[in-house]
Amino acid sequence: MRWLKFVVVIFLCLFGIYSVTMNFVDESKSFTHESEVAYPVDKVFQQFENLQDFSSWNDYFSGKSGLSYTYFQPYEGTGSAMKFSDKNHEEFGDLFIRYSNKNRTIRYQLFEADDDNPYLIDVRFIPKGNKTKLLWNIHTPKRSYLERSLNLVAEDLFVENIDKSMKNLYQILGNKVDKDQKLASIKYDSIMVENRPGELLLGVNVSTKNTKDVLFKNVLLNHSKVLNFVRADLGKKDDEFGIPVLITNPANLKDKELSYFYGVPLSKRVAVSDNNFNFKPVNESRVYYIYYQGNYNGRVKNIQELLKRTKKDTLRNGLLMEEFLEEPAGDKDVKLKLSLPVFR
Repeated sequence: MRWLKFVVVIFLCLFGIYSVTMNFVDESKSFTHESEVAYPVDKVFQQFENLQDFSSWNDYFSGKSGLSYTYFQPYEGTGSAMKFSDKNHEEFGDLFIRYSNKNRTIRYQLFEADDDNPYLIDVRFIPKGNKTKLLWNIHTPKRSYLERSLNLVAEDLFVENIDKSMKNLYQILGNKVDKDQKLASIKYDSIMVENRPGELLLGVNVSTKNTKDVLFKNVLLNHSKVLNFVRADLGKKDDEFGIPVLITNPANLKDKELSYFYGVPLSKRVAVSDNNFNFKPVNESRVYYIYYQGNYNGRVKNIQELLKRTKKDTLRNGLLMEEFLEEPAGDKDVKLKLSLPVFR
């Protein structure tokens, strides 16, 4: 009994000390942090205003395993949003872009779990030639009396997260710059020939209305669905899977309904628990291919050129492959590599 009284007295003393200490801790906290990325501001800002890109390198998300994501239109800039959650719904929340001024400033609101009070995160972009200086201003949510101790470590945690994120971003931009240089050297609208290696795709089978307003929106939806699954559910980094590809029968491009497969190349089969996703092997083949840039619906003219060339050379063709060389978005032109397997 004495021990019980002793434990109670100790607990009350510790709680009293904690209560007194918390009187000197603000219910919310604001702090700033400065960082720098060795790339121009136009390339850096793109990674911040597109939440699909942002969640792939920001350590707050990429440093956690098992998170899945849902993104909402307009997908980038002011008004875009995303939800994130682990499988057991023990860690979840929402991220919003409330304000975006191109290459200058961006404001996020981050809600954790069911908390109605968000983190406010303002980032200012300062161009410095081929480098970009970032000024982070972070305001933590108001916390209850018993939770205020979290404010004592909030700044250290955020600074650590930002520093790790900047390293991830630098690596991603390095890969992106190499890719941009290759894209810049592409010759469009000319039919070429190559031997295409075989590969293994993981993706979804889709059937949708084949109209200008519906088709591309459906492609964007399934693009997000496949990449979210590969990144979040399978835990794959961007360098662990290949360029997204859409496979369809070119003979059906004028039908009212269009069926296609949308997937990304993986190096080997992995266990997949979601029945909506399946593997599709693509055999090695000789292909006619052409690069296209413009509105997605305008690609049909180039596809017809491939079919005409095949017919002229008295060859048969396989299924059409459309590779998205850049991330497709609703308000941007697409860059595609259109490939048509040919054989006698």
